[in-house]
Formats: sequence, structure tokens, C-alpha cells
Amino acid sequence: MTDLATRSDADEASEPSSNATEVLDTPTSDTPGADAPVQWAPTEPAPKKKRLWAWIGVPTAVVAVGAVAASLVLIAPGTAVAGVPVGFMTAGAATDAISQRLAETTLVLGDGGPTVTGADLGATVDAKALADAAFADRPMWNVTQWFGDGVDATVTIDPAKTSAALRAALPSAFVDPTPAAVAFDGASFVVTPAVAGTGLDVDVLAKELHDAFIAGKTTVTIDPTAVPVEATASTANAQAAADKANALLGTVGFYVGDERTVPVDAATAASWLTVSPDAAGTFDIAADPTKIQPVVDTLAPLVDRAPVDGTVITNDSGTVLRTTVPGADGRALGDTGSVAKDFAAQLADGNGVFALPVTVTPATTTTLQRLLEVNLSEQRLYLKENGNVVDSWLISSGKDSPGSYSPTQTGRYRINSHYDVQTMSSGAGKAGTGYWDYEVPNIQWIMYFNGSQAFHGVYWHSNFGSKQSHGCVGMPNSRAKQIYEWAPNGVDVWVHN
Repeated sequence: MTDLATRSDADEASEPSSNATEVLDTPTSDTPGADAPVQWAPTEPAPKKKRLWAWIGVPTAVVAVGAVAASLVLIAPGTAVAGVPVGFMTAGAATDAISQRLAETTLVLGDGGPTVTGADLGATVDAKALADAAFADRPMWNVTQWFGDGVDATVTIDPAKTSAALRAALPSAFVDPTPAAVAFDGASFVVTPAVAGTGLDVDVLAKELHDAFIAGKTTVTIDPTAVPVEATASTANAQAAADKANALLGTVGFYVGDERTVPVDAATAASWLTVSPDAAGTFDIAADPTKIQPVVDTLAPLVDRAPVDGTVITNDSGTVLRTTVPGADGRALGDTGSVAKDFAAQLADGNGVFALPVTVTPATTTTLQRLLEVNLSEQRLYLKENGNVVDSWLISSGKDSPGSYSPTQTGRYRINSHYDVQTMSSGAGKAGTGYWDYEVPNIQWIMYFNGSQAFHGVYWHSNFGSKQSHGCVGMPNSRAKQIYEWAPNGVDVWVHN
């Protein structure tokens, strides 16, 4: 028979032992001491295993891994961006820190004066780009970049917010400038000059804010000295616009071809126009179509007309020597539905010449080819147009008898000059000293055609139809005046027997 015994006081914290439990033989009756009680022999406890690494090694590893991970997302110690320490920060945290510092940077306007902050001035900086660049250039893991030089930053301010903030903080420093103006004085556009105001130099404020921000200062006192502020709408810009508008007034009207068929007076045109500056101070010319329309409504009777046939005088070469009746094409005004709007657009561009839509009916022109024909055999002058005789009368031409030989030369000539009165003379001009000695004053209506030979009036005789002159073609003054006005320079002359 066997008995199973176990230790009830075994150490629960020790490792199981091979000797903890034993199997014993039961003594027999013939075994000495068989009735002796069972004795436990004390068992040597097993040594505990050392697990120090579980309590020390694991935390150390975690710290090491965390440090490596942190070095991959944090900016190097000692890094300052725009005066803001960003070491041991993530790029996101650095972005917030930079923006907040700029918003809180304060300018004191004079000793003990009012204050404005970067936020009041609408100051901005590209904080994200700066933070990202700081992390990219100086990550924490790169120990060579620890405690490097500070990084500069560009600070911008909002002009509108800055002006509002400064005016609210220090209103006494501001006097608004007076812009230049352009107005019509009844005869032309004239300029009222701009007047400068005062204010604070925004560029100086921006620099002071930048310098304080970069230096890491949260507050800085500046001198708020007022400076002149020029008007955006300057006198020079206004004068340029006035000159443009006045040039427009000199040509404004409704045209057919090159003819200003319907002129527009300066006061009326000026009432259509507004000359004013835009936000940038540049003056624009604007025209109101509704003010132009009433004039457009009156155009038809001023433009429409029937054609007028013209008449011109020519010589045998076809050269136009004179227009006796000016011809004029007929015309009818077309659709004026968009004229006011289109003219307003032109005026805004400085163009006052508006070409009207018209339908043209061409005029016809009558050509009169004129000729002065002298028939010496008949002692008669013929006035011809296009080969037809329109008038005729007796003349006295040059003598061709012995002792007084001064004939009128035959041939084809052209009138070359006109004189309404002259004194004609030859030789000494003493009566009775010879045929060629003469001086006759107040000869009228003279037209030269061949050297000294001319058509002219005669008042000292009336023996027309016979040869009486020293070579000229004489006639009564009334007839001489008639051809003087009828035959311009260039008219053909034909003298023949």
C-alpha cells in the first residue's frame, strides 16, 4: 500500500520543485520500526529568477523610442523665428506661437500715449511657412542646428485697419487731405488744386512693429510725428483730365464724313460730362446718354437734304479751274437708336467726333469747258462753253499796218493772270513823240494771255470792230469785266484769222 503526501506550507511564490511531492513505501510488519511515525525532511527552497529588466529595461526602452520619435517632429532647441522661441515645438505649435506673438506686439504712441497692437493694425506674417521652414532646416534630431541664429520674417499690415486703428487711438494726428477737382466754369473745364492733409507714416509704423517683433519685444514706444499726406486725386491728374475734356469740347459734334454737320456748343457738351477721380486718384470722363438723347432727337432735319448738283469750269485738259456752283450729295439720317449710348462711350474715351449713320445720294456735277476765241478777221470775241457759243461781241485787236505794226499774235494760249486796274505805258510816254510812246492810266479788267498781250477794257475810244491797239484785245469796260469774271486763270484762248 502507498500513501500520497504533499507539503501544505509550500512557498506559493517559489518555482515548483521536483522534490515537493514524494511517493513513500509502507513499512511491513517485519520491517524494523514499521510503526514509527512518518518524518518530513526539510526541502531546500529553489532560488528566485531575476527579472530586473522587466522593471528597469522596459521603461528605458520606451523613453528611448519616445525621444527618437519626438526628435522627428520637433524643432531644434534654441531656434527663434521672428523673435519667438520655437524650440521643442511642433511646426503647428510654432505657427500658433508666431501668429499670437505678432498679434500681441504693442506700439505705444509716445510716452504714456495710447497703444495699438499688431492685431489692431491687421498685421500678418506667414507663420506656417516660417514654422515649416524652421522645422525643415532645424529639426531636433540634427544637433548641428541647435541654438542657431534667429530667423527674420516679413511683416505686413492692413492699410485700412491701420488707418482706422491709428485714427481711433490718436485722432489729433489726422487731417484729411482735400482731393483735386475738375469742374466746368461756363467756358472750359478748370481745376481746383488738391490740398495736403496730415497723418502718421504707415511705413515707419510697419518698420517699428517689425523690429519689435523680430527683437522679441512685446511693447515698444515710438514717436508718432505727423507727416504730410497727399491727396490721392492729385492736381496733376486733375489737370490732365481737364486738358483732355477741353480738347474734346473743341471738336465735339455730329459728323457726316469730315463735315461737322451738327456742332455741339461747349456748355451743352459739358452738361453731358462728369469728370471725377476713381479710388486710385485717376480722373475719368463719363457721359450720360440720357442727356445726349434730346439732341439726337433733333438731328434729322439738320442732317437730311436733297442732292445739289454742282458746276465747275475746266479747260481743254479737263483741269477744274473754278467751282461756280458747289455740289452737295443728298443724305438721309439712318437709325439713331444707339447713337446716344455710343456717343457717351466715345466721349468717355475723349473722342468728341461722332460719325452719324447716313444714306448718301450722290450729286451730279456739270462741267463747263470754257474758251475765249478771238477771230481777227471778224474783229470779234466768242465765248464758248463745251464748244457752244454763249456770247459774242466786237473787239479791237492790234494794228498790223506799216508804221504801226503791232498785231495780236495768233495761236493757242491760256489766261495766266488777272488785274482789276493798271497803268499801261511804253517808251517815254510823251504824246506826239511816236507810236510806241504812250502811257495810259486806269485801264481796267486786265487778263494777260501771251506775254504783254491781254484782254482789257478801253475807255478812250469806241471804234470796236477795227484794229486799234498795240497788240492787246480791247473792248468796252463792261464787256471786259464780264469775261474777267467768266474766265479764271487757265481758261483756253484761241486767236486766229
